[in-house]
Amino acid sequence: MRIGELARRTGVHERLLRYYEEQDLLHPDRLPSGYREYGEADVHTVARIRALLAAGLNTATIATVLPCLREDADRLVPTCPDLLQHLHGERDRITRAIEDLRTSRAALTRVIDAAPAEVEKELVRRA
Repeated sequence: MRIGELARRTGVHERLLRYYEEQDLLHPDRLPSGYREYGEADVHTVARIRALLAAGLNTATIATVLPCLREDADRLVPTCPDLLQHLHGERDRITRAIEDLRTSRAALTRVIDAAPAEVEKELVRRA
């Protein structure tokens, strides 16, 4: 199938599919005309990529873990021994980022809460 059909079937814009190829996530065949030719497996690969992006992984990490995943019903299953450790590390990284954001939000809340009443009233008046 051509890139337009893959885009329609996956709901992913053609530009993003080209980006996935640049990031070594997709490997379409090339016709003599230069057109990309995708297979049915690429539909599933794009779905895996989207799931991993939604899980907070970047494309460099996805390129590393993608070959070690298979689909089982509606979930991704690790198939390489080192992958599980890598995924634990990614989850820990995300947890630390969440904690850092919570700390930042709390600091910002303290600053907002310190605003004098007249500043708050002016804000409400402008809204």
